[in-house]
Amino acid sequence: MSGRVQVVLWDIDGTLVSAGGAGRRAFERAVADFVGPFDGALRDMRLDGMTDRLIVREALTILGKPHTDALCDELLGRYVEHLRGEIHGPGFRVLPAVEEALAGLRDAGRPFGLCTGNVVDGARVKLAHAGLEHFFEWGDAAIAGFAADGEAREDVVAAALRRAAARLGRAVPASEALVVGDTPRDVFAAHLHGCPVLAVATGRFSVEELRAAGAEWTVATLAAPEARAVLMGVRGSGH
Repeated sequence: MSGRVQVVLWDIDGTLVSAGGAGRRAFERAVADFVGPFDGALRDMRLDGMTDRLIVREALTILGKPHTDALCDELLGRYVEHLRGEIHGPGFRVLPAVEEALAGLRDAGRPFGLCTGNVVDGARVKLAHAGLEHFFEWGDAAIAGFAADGEAREDVVAAALRRAAARLGRAVPASEALVVGDTPRDVFAAHLHGCPVLAVATGRFSVEELRAAGAEWTVATLAAPEARAVLMGVRGSGH
């Protein structure tokens, strides 16, 4: 694949930061606040690449509890409250070469924003703790897609594409919007809209698994020279 990158859309968990389980701990505390103790019933639930709203729906389904949008909103609000404390637990770290990659894009004047399954307040808690919040714009005019844009990951990508076009004042072809993520869900959602993907194996999935999912470029970390070349628009054939 060739062509220039007009905008870069970033996932957060497993791509920019590893929260050391803070998100899961905060979420399970929030669920318990609303439904009571559940004795590890969510232990095997895999959260990778899911939006926060979909996580709520699936968790309540596993627990046999009714789901409503209002309950989801309340539960996620409580989750953010717990996250503010849990984020200070052990294991939180910024992933390799993330700050350098973001600074390189900023200094080159290349547009970028978030494309994440997090609710916006949760995203800000994580990025503020990482010292990365200042790299991103916030508010209605920002290039961004969040969990509020839909339960499905592809809805988040669609919202980020719309906001990128509005922010830049020009059409942004999906083929020129690079999604950076760490899970097959990131790849599938991006490809549903025609966006290429730079997949980083800094989450639970290996380079081989991400390549098998169809990512155009796969790297072990953002420190790989190929990652910088792709982010800066010097795009080869992939893999």
